[in-house]
Parts: sequence; structure tokens; C-alpha cells
Amino acid sequence: MGIEATYKKRLLRLVEEMERSLAYWLTARWHANPPIMAQDELPAASLQRTMEQLGKRWLSRFDEAAPALAAYFAQAARERVDGRLEEILERAGFIVDFKTSRAVQDMLRATINQNVSLITNIASEHLNKVEGAVMRSVQAGRDLHSLAEELKEIGITSRKRVALICNHQNNLATSQITRVRQLEAGIEMAIWRHSHAGKVPRPDHVAHDGKPYPVREGIVLNPKEGVCWPGSLINCRCFSQPIIPRR
Repeated sequence: MGIEATYKKRLLRLVEEMERSLAYWLTARWHANPPIMAQDELPAASLQRTMEQLGKRWLSRFDEAAPALAAYFAQAARERVDGRLEEILERAGFIVDFKTSRAVQDMLRATINQNVSLITNIASEHLNKVEGAVMRSVQAGRDLHSLAEELKEIGITSRKRVALICNHQNNLATSQITRVRQLEAGIEMAIWRHSHAGKVPRPDHVAHDGKPYPVREGIVLNPKEGVCWPGSLINCRCFSQPIIPRR
């Protein structure tokens, strides 16, 4: 299984556990104190307290899981990039054994920090949406079935966000680490390669397929997007082919 697929699988598992937990405990609280039949405690207050407890529990779970998950992803991306570039250089007659340089350490640290932030934001955004759905259901006098359907839609949105994050971070990390390693190997120019895999390819990326670009500076293919490298933009699956200097 590839890095992106493994990362996505692990993150989805965490999100789905949160979904099931929220659905179970909110349903139990709803049955214990139905909004239309509440007598002792206001149903909104009861559900609000339940959401606060669930929110603390799941934010803590995500805070605990995020660093290890992000570190796994960053290290796996580095190992993949190093292996591919070493193989390319060896075929050209260069023997290279990449070490974890300071530039790569900085890149990995930034990648880990960014992914930790993205992972924890998934939880906080999901919880905020669920809390809003619960309160709206109480205020509008809707039944539990209506709430359950809205929770499913929130879950779908969160899973789509997970897929987008995993795809973009995989491409971005690969792009950034590739750039650093190419420069460390003395590679200043590379060929932009379009993957031809996306359903809606960027015309400017397609037009630059097979053309050189400066590894250090990157290139502006679209003024609105600014300087970029293969794979650095959202939904960009382009990749870099190094132009190896002659001996």
C-alpha cells in the first residue's frame, strides 16, 4: 500500500471512530432526555454538556495521535524520495547515499507541524459542525432521524477533507523533499512531467509537460498561482524528472 493510501487509511479510521462515538452518545442522550418530552433538565443543556465532554475526549485523542501519524508520513515520504532519486542517479553512474541533512530536517519538521495542524483541525471542525447540528435540531423541534442524517452528511464532508489533505500533503511533501535532494545532489534543472491522471488538468501544467524548469527558483506557470514546483499545488499530480549534469 502506498504512503498516501496508508496515511489516508489511518486518518479515516480515527475520524470514523469519532463519528461512531458521537452518534452513539448523542443518540443515548437524546433518548434519555427527548427534547419534546424533557421534564427535569432542559434538553439543550443536557446535549450541550454531552457535546462538551465528547469534544474534550476527541480533541485529546486527535492531539495525541497527530504527532506520531504526521511523523510517520513525513519519514515515509523522505525515504521514498531518497530511494527514487538514488536509483535514478545510480543508473546515470553516480553513487549517492543521502543523509538527513539540516535542510531535510527543516523540511521534515515543517511537514510534520503542518500535518499535525491539519489533523487536529479535522477534529475541531467536525465537532463544531456536529454541535451546531445538534443545537439546530433542538431549536427547530426536529426528530432524531433528521439529526442522524445531518451527522452522516458532516461525516461525508470530513472524509472528503481527509482524502484531499492526504493527497495534497503527499504531493507537496514529495515535491519539497525532491527539490531539496536534487539541489543537494547538484541538480539545478529538471523536466516538468504532467501525470495525465487528473480529471480536470491545469492547461498550463499540461502545456509545460516535458519542458525544463529551474529546481531552485521553481517556475510561474500561472500568475494567479505564483511560483510552483511539480506537485506543490492542490490536486497537482505532476512530478519532477532531474536533468543530471554530465561528468
